[in-house]
Amino acid sequence: MTIPSVTPSQIRSALLLREEIALLDVRHEAAFATGHPLFAANMASDRIELEAAVRLPRQDVPIVLYDAGEGLVAAASDRFKALGYTNIRQLEGGLEGWRQAGFEIFEDVNSYAKAFGELVEHRRHTPSLVADEVAALIEAKANIQILDVRRFDEYTTMNIPGSISVPGAELVLRAGRAAPDPETTIVVNCAGRTRSIIGTQSLINAGVANKVVALRNGTIGWTLASQQLEHGSDRRGEIGAFKGAEANARDVAYRAGVRHIGVEEITALQAQRNRTLYRFDVRDEAEHTAGHLKGFRHYPGGQLVQEIDMAAPVRGARIVLTDDRSVRADMTASWLAQMGWDVFVFDGGYDGALEVGPPLVLPKPDPSHRYRRPYEGTDINTSAMQAYLDWEYGLVDQLRRDATHGFFVI
Repeated sequence: MTIPSVTPSQIRSALLLREEIALLDVRHEAAFATGHPLFAANMASDRIELEAAVRLPRQDVPIVLYDAGEGLVAAASDRFKALGYTNIRQLEGGLEGWRQAGFEIFEDVNSYAKAFGELVEHRRHTPSLVADEVAALIEAKANIQILDVRRFDEYTTMNIPGSISVPGAELVLRAGRAAPDPETTIVVNCAGRTRSIIGTQSLINAGVANKVVALRNGTIGWTLASQQLEHGSDRRGEIGAFKGAEANARDVAYRAGVRHIGVEEITALQAQRNRTLYRFDVRDEAEHTAGHLKGFRHYPGGQLVQEIDMAAPVRGARIVLTDDRSVRADMTASWLAQMGWDVFVFDGGYDGALEVGPPLVLPKPDPSHRYRRPYEGTDINTSAMQAYLDWEYGLVDQLRRDATHGFFVI
């Protein structure tokens, strides 16, 4: 059976009008990383049965499939149809059709989150220090605290000497304990650029009294500057917000256009079967495991901002976040709203019956099919690291040429 086609210009129109669409690249991640449209999401054809129900919760959502001429679309369409998905089309001409239409091709993974991070720095002039400047402060025993906003497993693999792990959305909740002296300079780092920019700007937006700077280019910049990393560290930042953090976070979310909702409103959202609704618990894993709201998938807030294309491949969908302390949901929602998402924070629910158990984790792909990020692991490939940074620096101009993003920065 012939798969109906949709033109690149029709896809572009749907994105500009914020209609719901899942533009899916059905190649393996390593191939996807070589080039794709800005808002395309990767779902390899042979992983559809594993991922579809979690990532595409509405079976009549508009799905558009493409590859780069490998002939994967027909089998992918059959797989979706066998699972009950009913609105399957293919991109006319595939990836080459998109290119020939004159539209932008973006490399790497999580590209639009990374592009958004670059836009934030460009518009807000997010302060940063280079590796040698931070190393000199460490050497001088200056009054600084380095907060690593990556996942804890990334942190334990390698970290800046003396840093502590405070993953992404935990920053505003834990900064008061991590740096109780307002005279302490907080240095935020990740592996490259995006999460440190977002983390630094989160603390600034939330009004922390401390001076806050990003470690420019993260562990990549540290490595390129021939500075030494620690390995196997297990220091974690404990919960302890600075004065006014909760109210400030709520104000940041309000300025970004985030709406707080209760039981009545979320029930109404869930009843609207013609719209895709994603529900995420943005707390840390231990909290989620101990007790979470039914139907809310665990996705830590900092990673959710970075990996939103993986978590929510339906562009134009609605997102509801939950957090019993509200700070993490508010800060995460503020960023997603600036990225063009229709996002809500659900208040309450934790005084009732909670589900107990570990998060749902999708099986990892075959390592041979996975794109290896230049900042992963302990191998040092300086040329790949520098090429990655050069790519990130060019994303703001590429966003301007693409002109579909709809991002804003408060």
